[in-house]
Amino acid sequence: MAIIEGRNRSNHRLTEAAAPVTVPAPRAHGEAVPAAGTGPARYAWAAARIAIGWMFLWAFLDKTFGWGFATPAAKAWINGGSPTTGFLKGTADHTFGGLFNALAGQPWVDWLFMTGLAGIGTALVLGIGMRLAATTGGLLLLMMWAAELPLATNPFMDEHIVYAIVLTGLALAGAGNPLGLGTRWAATPLVRRLPILK
Repeated sequence: MAIIEGRNRSNHRLTEAAAPVTVPAPRAHGEAVPAAGTGPARYAWAAARIAIGWMFLWAFLDKTFGWGFATPAAKAWINGGSPTTGFLKGTADHTFGGLFNALAGQPWVDWLFMTGLAGIGTALVLGIGMRLAATTGGLLLLMMWAAELPLATNPFMDEHIVYAIVLTGLALAGAGNPLGLGTRWAATPLVRRLPILK
């Protein structure tokens, strides 16, 4: 009986050992690992890209024309208002208030800020120039975060940091391709010559 049980255990071990094991095929040198934005997830990344792009683009449009959402018509950029004054003047009692207060209302700061909003928003909505949009958008968001330090609702984390992280993810996941012009943009001679513009 002990011999039979021993044989049964032996046969069981052999059966387990002989069971097929699926091993992923080795990757050739230089072969890329599939991007995070593949399958259905790529559409979630594309939706996030378009949504955040619209936030930048809408801020530009509302501040330019004063459509009454965040900017009244009287304070619109086209009516002589300064798109940076309201936010930056409100930082007077914050950590870097002196620095940001000095920048408030400066024409070059207004132009740089508005050009950034329009460029980042357009690039994200269209899915082009994702690397530049993520980098410049992240920098703009980090500066806005720094202007509000110390934060009122959290020791260090707020929506500016979250959006900056998402922008990085968008660029890394190639989120400009689905529902966007990223593939066509990357194939242009300019972008092939200057890959930083992808």
